Amino acid sequence: MNPARLPLRDRLEMMLVNGLRRLPSRAQLLLGGPRPVRVDGQQLEPDIQLMLRLMKLSGRSRFEDLPVAEARAEIRREAALYSGATIPLERVDEVEVPGAAGALAARLYSPAGIPSPAPLLVYLHGGGWVVGDLDTHDQPCRFLAKHASVRVLSVDYRLAPEHPFPAAVEDAVAAVRHAISEADRFGADPARVGVGGDSAGGNLSAAAARLLAIEGGPAPAFQLLIYPVTDLTRKRESYRLFSEGFFLTERQMDWYRDHYLAAESDASDPRASPILASHLAGLPPAHVVTAGFDVLRDEGEEYASLLRDAGVPVTTAREPGLIHGFTHGAETAPAPRRAMLGIAAALKAGLAAPAQAASAARDGAVSQSRSRS
Repeated sequence: MNPARLPLRDRLEMMLVNGLRRLPSRAQLLLGGPRPVRVDGQQLEPDIQLMLRLMKLSGRSRFEDLPVAEARAEIRREAALYSGATIPLERVDEVEVPGAAGALAARLYSPAGIPSPAPLLVYLHGGGWVVGDLDTHDQPCRFLAKHASVRVLSVDYRLAPEHPFPAAVEDAVAAVRHAISEADRFGADPARVGVGGDSAGGNLSAAAARLLAIEGGPAPAFQLLIYPVTDLTRKRESYRLFSEGFFLTERQMDWYRDHYLAAESDASDPRASPILASHLAGLPPAHVVTAGFDVLRDEGEEYASLLRDAGVPVTTAREPGLIHGFTHGAETAPAPRRAMLGIAAALKAGLAAPAQAASAARDGAVSQSRSRS
């Protein structure tokens, strides 16, 4: 969404948010609340604490209290408010890719100065399988394209409740398969096509990577899972710790789940809950990122451990002072930017040519575990 097209109230709110988040940390702490927020040995970043307070004071309805159409409009508004100035790239092309039931809108991001054929990331946006689109996740895709020096193909898969599970999974599989088999169309190297996404998009990426691998390929070379949903059958301790007050709430996850699953039994399907898959060996290398203050934190980290136990090369990063959705803050706040630069570095290493990847491993560019303080 173009910020210039926002209503006056939203434009004023954007100016306020961007101004306040550029203040020194001490000033942000004073404005964000009476004291720093500490939970489970972690301290919330001052700019995130201030943002959460501003969102609470805005008095706007939350997704779980809105009809689906209004929730979709609200996430588009929030993305425009909190993403900052649009990152320029050499080319951004509107394209189509085949889904499981017809053509899907997609967007191809090409940064300047990359060779052809280039590495390519098929990106699946977050939004609980219900909200989100190419525009809401335009800025994170631009950031990854620029800082990882890869092409990014963002795919607008079908959403629930109009298209419940497993429609989104089937679209993800079809889109990734097409990107690999028709890599020339996107100026990409078929041996260096990865899949990734955030939240629900991380869930779909994990499911698609596994399904393509067990089908015998073509399978993606890498999977980037940013605070992914990995289990819809049970809630872990992070749900209790962060159920309310840290952007993504337990009620919101319940709302998404209820709209996505056509039947309760669907939750136990490994395509919906990748953590329940009986066979994880042979999957593509993965980079799994979690946010410290996130209901999804523990299930994402548990899935990473299961992948590692199955012999899959895995790197992990917990961003302890951040919340779900930090991928949208890289142009407006230092802590999300640092986290996104780390993600971009892992993506660049994960899709490097074999000789480059070996060199990166020797130099210690890819760590098996990384945590920020």
